Amino acid sequence: MKLSRDYFYTLREDVKDEDSNSGNLLVRGGFVKKSSSGVYMFLPMGLRVKNKIEKIIREEMERIHSVEVSMPALIPEDVYVASGRRDIIGTSMFTLKDRYDKPFVLGPTHEELFAQAAKAMVRSYKDMPVSLFQFQTKFRDEARPRFGLIRVREFVMKDAYTFDKDLASLDQSYQDMFDAYVRIFDRLKLNYRIVRADTGIMGGLLSEEFQAISPIGEDILVLGEETGYASNLEVAAHIGKVVSNEDYKKYEKVHTPNAKTIEEVAAFLNQDIQTFVKTLIYRVDDKYVAALVLGDRDVNETKLRKLYEANEVELADSAHVEEITGAVVGFAGPLGLNDIDIVVDQHIENLRNFTVGANETDYHFINVNHHDFKATHITDISNVKQGDPNPEGKGVLTFSKGIEVGNTFKLGTKYSQAMGLDYLDNENKLQDVYMGSYGIGVGRTMAAIVEQYADEHGINWPVNLAPFKVAIVIINMKNEDHVNYANQLYDTLTSKGVEVILDDRDARAGVKFNDMELIGVPYRITIGRGLDQGEVEFKHRSEATSENISTDAIVEKVLSVSSKSE
Repeated sequence: MKLSRDYFYTLREDVKDEDSNSGNLLVRGGFVKKSSSGVYMFLPMGLRVKNKIEKIIREEMERIHSVEVSMPALIPEDVYVASGRRDIIGTSMFTLKDRYDKPFVLGPTHEELFAQAAKAMVRSYKDMPVSLFQFQTKFRDEARPRFGLIRVREFVMKDAYTFDKDLASLDQSYQDMFDAYVRIFDRLKLNYRIVRADTGIMGGLLSEEFQAISPIGEDILVLGEETGYASNLEVAAHIGKVVSNEDYKKYEKVHTPNAKTIEEVAAFLNQDIQTFVKTLIYRVDDKYVAALVLGDRDVNETKLRKLYEANEVELADSAHVEEITGAVVGFAGPLGLNDIDIVVDQHIENLRNFTVGANETDYHFINVNHHDFKATHITDISNVKQGDPNPEGKGVLTFSKGIEVGNTFKLGTKYSQAMGLDYLDNENKLQDVYMGSYGIGVGRTMAAIVEQYADEHGINWPVNLAPFKVAIVIINMKNEDHVNYANQLYDTLTSKGVEVILDDRDARAGVKFNDMELIGVPYRITIGRGLDQGEVEFKHRSEATSENISTDAIVEKVLSVSSKSE
């Protein structure tokens, strides 16, 4: 690539509408450009990096005999109706109609179509295992696109699917894919953790996430370092329990004017917040549920959703809270709630003489005990906190933030049953096919790498992912000897398979150096005054100093460092 003639630009100033370091640097470096909220175009530099990421993924997929295909992005809506996911995905799905008024969607995910593809081949147990993958654009109508490529409306995903005759075979296919993902993210030089996660809209038997460690990550990772425990916060088990040995007291109503929050009531009554239990009214699909947790804890909505096998869980609006409790928001409690389920967090099942709302505006009950009301369920419905006991029995939990770059699912027979994907076993009986689903967000992975490898000068790409390995910078474009030598060196290195960018622009040296550091070219060769003595300057981007290399040795030097970086 020669910058005097090819498409290349950079921005000197930070981008105002980018709220992440990776988004800012990728736009400034001319890798991507925002087309609309959550939608980006990949420019030449960005496409080169994206292709390198895809190449690594493709190599590891082929290594485990996963075969590449390409599915359509435009999909009849009834495909998702048949699987039962149309309502689950809901407004996140882009919809449209063709000229015959037939409803279509822009595919947010492709389990259903891959099941159809497998159905075309799989007839007998002898036809499995089968593994297919693709790189395809997905569309999801995110309510709040943000963080550059990390949360977008249009993105490329590598998704793969396995098809097996039984659970044991699925376990093996899953492990093969899991191991391939480990190799992929190792080759991409990411600092990541693998955590247990919620199966979400995918459903199935198991979900694990590959999380790139980053302070801007939207997921909270719960880690028990002493045992290797790793979980997403949404499914992290809370095993701690409050211990209380007080004598039981009789509850009584107290006036708490204008004290709605736990903190306000605790201050008003001059009591420890650990003696308060808050009652939150939730809408769980089409029913309402009262969830009780300790005053300083949060309800884990994922656990509540899984308890009821629900599609949606959200806090009830104020009108319904008042209708259910007879009080304004802030005074809900379990006593007298006879028409809805009461779910008590197991963390507080031994707590005694606690304070709750009285279902009457400006009033609370003190000294309430579990025998004063009837719980529908006593189970784990709260979020863990840092310092809670490790569910695996040793040490305590710590938190970190992560960017989900990959996920793996054991789907079981959920989609095969919905799509009629079955086979004849060795006894000539029909059985449902077992499926696995596996995804890697390519753009999100690129952004995570930038988040981890950026420095004060720009993007310090891992060498194997940099858009170009070597930059040749000409200081004086008016010196014909310098220009001619630079072009000869460019041609020589290019002929030997080295990815070279030649900065032959009529610009100041400082501008050229800054641009090469911004876009993250690992090695820089500077053609300057030293050429008259048969030397050029060679510098590694990650090192503060440079060295002078003779023109006779520079090609060998470049080939040496390039081979070590692969």
